[in-house]
Amino acid sequence: MTTTTMYGINQRCIYISFHFFVLWCQAQGENHPSPNFNQYVRTQGAVTDQLSRRQVRVYQLYSRTSGKHVQIQGKRVSATAEDGNTFARLYVETDTFGSRVRIRGAESGRYLCMNRKGKLVGKPNGRGMDCIFTEIVLENNYTAFQNARYDGCFVGFTRKGRPLRASRTRQNQREVHFIKRLHKGPPPFPNTDHSKHFEFIRFPPIRRAKRNRKSPPTSIPPTSSSS
Repeated sequence: MTTTTMYGINQRCIYISFHFFVLWCQAQGENHPSPNFNQYVRTQGAVTDQLSRRQVRVYQLYSRTSGKHVQIQGKRVSATAEDGNTFARLYVETDTFGSRVRIRGAESGRYLCMNRKGKLVGKPNGRGMDCIFTEIVLENNYTAFQNARYDGCFVGFTRKGRPLRASRTRQNQREVHFIKRLHKGPPPFPNTDHSKHFEFIRFPPIRRAKRNRKSPPTSIPPTSSSS
């Protein structure tokens, strides 16, 4: 058998092997469908993110029923604060890359939490699941906050600003609807410094140095040649 014949057989074997490899890869792809990215987002959104930097937002929560703002004074939580009240300024810290947050009072330093009885209380430590809430943006542009530990339990207040029992709250109730508003007081965290007026800095005039004119090249007189 000649060398040319052997070379042709080897080339054909390589081509057939590659063809079967492609068919095998296609079969594996059919047996293992592509991952569901939406399911991945839902799964990761329910777990505390330990790697990313936490984002902190500062605003007030305006209650739709009481017409006042949510405030955290020690263990007591109510929706009776006026606009600009120091206890109504809230630091909202992200817990995941999704919509779960922790709400902390800027003045009291306590976190908004929900106990086993469904009552809203202020705690100095907000690491537990009872201090984590899911922000839900509703169709009427209001925002509801559902507790991460107790499913179906929302933050709600009465017309007098008293907290509702979470077991009696539903997403479509007016008592659990809030509007995020900027604080009326000093600049929010972390921009605590007041803005300064723009000032011009005056420098003494600088005299420009005179340019030195280049002197014309001196011509060298021709030397007389002696005969």
